[in-house]
Amino acid sequence: MDKLQMKTPLVEMDGDEMTRILWRQIKEELLEPYIDLKTEYYDLGLPERERTGDQVTIAAAEANRKYGVAVKCATITPNAQRMEEYKLSQMWKSPNGTIRAILDGTVFRTPIMVNGLNPVVKNWRLPITIARHAYGDVYRAAEYKVPGPGTAELVFTGADGRETRQVIQKFDGPGVLQGQFNVNASITSFAHACFRFALDARQDLWFSTKDTISKQYDHTFKDIFAEVYERDYRARFEQAGITYFYTLIDDAVARVIRSKGGFIWACKNYDGDVMSDMVSTAFGSLAMMTSVLVSPDGNYEYEAAHGTVTQHYYRHLKGEQVSTNPMATLFAWTGALAKRGELDGLPELTAFAKKLEKAAIDTIESGIMTGDLAALWEGGAKPRKVTGLEFLQAIRARL
Repeated sequence: MDKLQMKTPLVEMDGDEMTRILWRQIKEELLEPYIDLKTEYYDLGLPERERTGDQVTIAAAEANRKYGVAVKCATITPNAQRMEEYKLSQMWKSPNGTIRAILDGTVFRTPIMVNGLNPVVKNWRLPITIARHAYGDVYRAAEYKVPGPGTAELVFTGADGRETRQVIQKFDGPGVLQGQFNVNASITSFAHACFRFALDARQDLWFSTKDTISKQYDHTFKDIFAEVYERDYRARFEQAGITYFYTLIDDAVARVIRSKGGFIWACKNYDGDVMSDMVSTAFGSLAMMTSVLVSPDGNYEYEAAHGTVTQHYYRHLKGEQVSTNPMATLFAWTGALAKRGELDGLPELTAFAKKLEKAAIDTIESGIMTGDLAALWEGGAKPRKVTGLEFLQAIRARL
C-alpha cells in the first residue's frame, strides 16, 4: 500500500526508560508501516541532556515554535538518587517545565474512556478535562531555609528604584520561606487558551482558585479571567450554548465529585498538577490520560500524562516480560498527527490518527489489554493480559 504523506515534520522529542522503548515500538508497529513519517528528532533522554548541558531541551522547544506541532516521550526529572545513578554534573530541571516556560502554554489533560473501565466515581459518565496553567507558581519559586531568628520581608524594587517592603514573618527560630510569582501576560494567555479550547470542544469551562485567602495573588487570576471572558467570549459562549463558571477550589472539588463530567476544569499550576492525577486515577489509570500543551501563538506539544515507568524498565533490563500500558504515549502520537493533518490540509492523515485511536480502544473492549487495565476490568469479555508489545501488535491486527 502507498504510505500516507506528510508536508511538515513533527518535532519528535524522545525520552527515557520504559516509555523510550514503547516509543520505538509504536513507531515500528503502528506508524512507519502506514505513514511516510517526517520528524525533526531531539533526544531528551537524560544522558543526552547531560552531554549537551540541557541545551537539547531548549533546541527542541524552539523547534516546536518553528514547526507548530511536537510529540514528546516521558522524561526523567532527576533527584539526588538519579544524579548518582546517571552520573550527572547537576540536577537538571524538568524538561516539561523548560518547554512550558518557553512556549508559555496551557496543559489540557483528558482521560481516555473505554467501555468496561468504569470510573471510581460512579456518577462520572463523560470525560473531565483538566486545563493546567503551565507557568510560574511553586515550579519557578525561590526558596530559602531560615537558619534561626530573624525577619523575612517581601521586597519589590521598581524600575525607578523605589522600594516596597512587606513583612512576611518574624521568625523566633528555624523555618522555611518560599517566594512565588506570576505575570499578567501569562495569566491572560492562560485565560484565552481555556476559553478557546472550551469553544472548540463545546464544553462548559470551570475555573477555581482560593481568592478568599489569597486576596492579591489568586484574586488577580480571578479578575483577569472575568475581564477576558466579558470582553472577548461571553457572546460566543452564549451563542455556543456553553457556560463559564467560577468558584473556590474547595467548592470546585466537591462539585466535580458530584458531577457527571463533560466539562473543562481550569486550574492554577499546582492545582492542575495534583487534580489531573486525581482525575486520571479516578477514571482508571494515568496511562489512560492524554496531555497537550497549547501555546497562545498556536503551538501544540502532545505527550503522555505519566512518567517513565521506572520499575518496569528495571525488570525489562533483567530480561523479564513486562505489561506496560502504551495508550497515553500512543495517543500523544495520534494527537500530534491529527493536528498536523488538520493544519496542513491532510484529512487522510487526521482520519488515520482517529482510526488508530479507535482500533486501540476497540482492542481493549475486546478483552485484550495490559495488566494495569486487567486489574480494573469490569467488561463482559474475560480480560487477556498481554505485554506492551503484544498489545501494540493486537492493535495493528485490528487496524
